[in-house]
Amino acid sequence: MAKQNSILPFTGKLGNLIGYRRNGKFYLRGMPEIVRQTVATRRAARRFGMASSRGALIRHAFYGELDVRADKTHGNRLTKALIPSAGNNIKGLTGFRFNKHTGIDRFFLLPPQFSADGILHIPAQTLPVFKNITSLEVKVIATRINFETQQVVAAESDILLLDLRESFNGAVFSLDVPGNGTLVVALQIRGLQDNIPSRNTRYLAADIVAVQPPQTLEVIHKQTYPQPRNMSYTHYTHSQPSIILRE
Repeated sequence: MAKQNSILPFTGKLGNLIGYRRNGKFYLRGMPEIVRQTVATRRAARRFGMASSRGALIRHAFYGELDVRADKTHGNRLTKALIPSAGNNIKGLTGFRFNKHTGIDRFFLLPPQFSADGILHIPAQTLPVFKNITSLEVKVIATRINFETQQVVAAESDILLLDLRESFNGAVFSLDVPGNGTLVVALQIRGLQDNIPSRNTRYLAADIVAVQPPQTLEVIHKQTYPQPRNMSYTHYTHSQPSIILRE
């Protein structure tokens, strides 16, 4: 460790030197010539890289559809949530909050249910009462992401307004997002005051409520047997005798 005495100290990488600041003073250290990584370290690095790449793709897929501003930590939290399932199965992402301060369970005590045929059902229930909030804007966002090709295939959204002064008898959303890839469904809720969305983060929520992996078709392999060589086949024609009835 060497102390920087130049007029313009720096932090970061410069050639084979690294400048950094500690307790208000600037220091230098050299970069190691060889960086040794264990098998576990390399495996962890690959998992982190895959999770980071998939997290960026998910954020891009919902960027144009979400009206709730995600908090500053959502990128790191999304990557962290994806690391355990860095493989093809990312169902563990269900329940992720884009706004860590408020989840959809603040508005719906009975959680939504997503069926395999693409139906999102919000059960009938008593909605909570909030001060100065007269209605709720419920928005369903469904996007299909192909993680193999790193593409957002398609997306669709639907909006429902709920008057908090009326009983809620449930809602059903039919989601039909064509294409190949993983279907990721998010539910966004905004509290409205006289049809104007609140800016209070306590009344803004956006959670991933369902993740449906790509459907794989079962492949049946037929076993074929080689035909024996040098064999001749003789075709026989069988004729039925004619029966004549005489009086």
